[in-house]
Amino acid sequence: MTPTQPLSRDALKAQARRLRKALEAEGNFISHSEALELLAHQLGYRDWNTLSAAAGNRPDTPLTVGGRVSGRYLGQAFQAEIIGLASIAGGTGGWRVSLALDEAVDVVKFDSFSAFRQRISGTVGRDGRSVAHTSDGTPHLQLSLR
Repeated sequence: MTPTQPLSRDALKAQARRLRKALEAEGNFISHSEALELLAHQLGYRDWNTLSAAAGNRPDTPLTVGGRVSGRYLGQAFQAEIIGLASIAGGTGGWRVSLALDEAVDVVKFDSFSAFRQRISGTVGRDGRSVAHTSDGTPHLQLSLR
């Protein structure tokens, strides 16, 4: 079995806690360290230490390719599917995202002209906001991160 790319260490520990509680509800009592070891084996790693090292100190990523996201692009509300995602500095610097919008948004504010976009890309920080702003100070892209 080939090991999968692990989540963050905090997410893995939370998953082990859920596993332990689920087993406990069925009358199978295990320690937290045993739950960590079981989780490591489930994900294809030799043991918890190997899995923990593979996870590193990477922060949780609220975005995933194929995931759904909502937000605003040039002031217009949207809902979209994430079709591309690249972390910047391991996720600590934010992400470069490519989105397929459910409905096209007009990126022009003039009444006499329209330019609709259904696919957009941008770079957002850990707060889900782009560094680039419009002339009125609104971020180009704002994602609603839970």
